[in-house]
Amino acid sequence: MKIAVACDHGGLELKKAVLVYLKDHGHEAVDFGTCSDASCDYPDFALPAAEAVACGECDKGILICSTGIGISIAANKVKGIRCAHCHDTYSAKYTRLHNDANMIAFGQKVIGEGLMLEIVDTFLNTGFEGGRHQRRVDKISAIEEKYFK
Repeated sequence: MKIAVACDHGGLELKKAVLVYLKDHGHEAVDFGTCSDASCDYPDFALPAAEAVACGECDKGILICSTGIGISIAANKVKGIRCAHCHDTYSAKYTRLHNDANMIAFGQKVIGEGLMLEIVDTFLNTGFEGGRHQRRVDKISAIEEKYFK
């Protein structure tokens, strides 16, 4: 699987860990930065990663900032992106099963590396259930069509 990965300075250490995890598990990671601990703005990195997922260049995406909140909000501004901010495996499982989330966001100041990697594994290895959930995802897409002009 080809995975877009991005962070700001507040997520750099966890991004390094997730890049190793992806390589070790046979995934191709596309690193959209940052590669420095110098202060920077998370939308600058969330946007190209989210665009890569939205256009199909990447299958899924993983984003990290200090809390996971800002970077997920930025990614969700891209049409076609359903980025879930998760800090437990249950949420990661059900955001895939029920929401067909295509990106996940983490907060480096909120979660440890070991748990994050368990969540990444759950997210990447859970499929979309479809059925009645497809109707709901379609309604989300209809909202996008209405407001993303």
